[in-house]
Amino acid sequence: MTGTYTLLEAARGYWNAQDKPDTFRFHHISTDEVYGSLGATGMFTEDTPYDPRSPYSASKAASDHLVRAWAETYGLPVVLTNCSNNYGPHHFPEKLVPVVILNALAGKDIPVYGAGENIRDWLYVEDHADALLTVLTKGALGRSYNIGGENEAKNIDLVHMICAHLDQMRPKDTPYAEQIVLVTDRPGHDMRYAIDPTRIREELNWRPSVTLEEGLEKTVRWYLENEDWWRALQARDGVGDRLGTA
Repeated sequence: MTGTYTLLEAARGYWNAQDKPDTFRFHHISTDEVYGSLGATGMFTEDTPYDPRSPYSASKAASDHLVRAWAETYGLPVVLTNCSNNYGPHHFPEKLVPVVILNALAGKDIPVYGAGENIRDWLYVEDHADALLTVLTKGALGRSYNIGGENEAKNIDLVHMICAHLDQMRPKDTPYAEQIVLVTDRPGHDMRYAIDPTRIREELNWRPSVTLEEGLEKTVRWYLENEDWWRALQARDGVGDRLGTA
């Protein structure tokens, strides 16, 4: 939140110094976590009330409110986006997808929180980048857009999909899925996120192009072909572990 405030003030100062050019945009990139947790049905829309459940999501929600306040109070030209879970190349190895890949390759346990029943909408990172550029160049000022991958999956199913790709691309004597271990769930772990992308589809003619199966195959292949990149990160705290249980 403090970082968002600092960026807003820096952007406002620049915008004013440049005589408020019409082409200027402050694009705030947020998360679907600000909406809280869903049950078995329903989806988040841009009008869903905010209901953050963790310190992280609460700070993101506060940042969203600051951006809207700067738009209303100072007229700063802003656009906002709230995205679902990203995955793909260059994903730092403390997040679920790279943890699964790297632990599997190292012969370590593949940790899955709780029973693995938590559901997320998975968005391939290159699709997200394309959506961000679309909103930046075509989005209406002051408007927010939910960006989803239209790819809901339980965590445990996602992990099994990754293991299946590894079985094909880097086979070993036993299936990688045998390394899956259920671990203590983390505090404030929301059960389900799902995004309704109607607004960005109808207003800006954008929708994701990569299915979850395709995206996971691309991601696994990238990690297998770019070992030098992730090997250099192995000494950092958190690499190979799911964080957030403390």
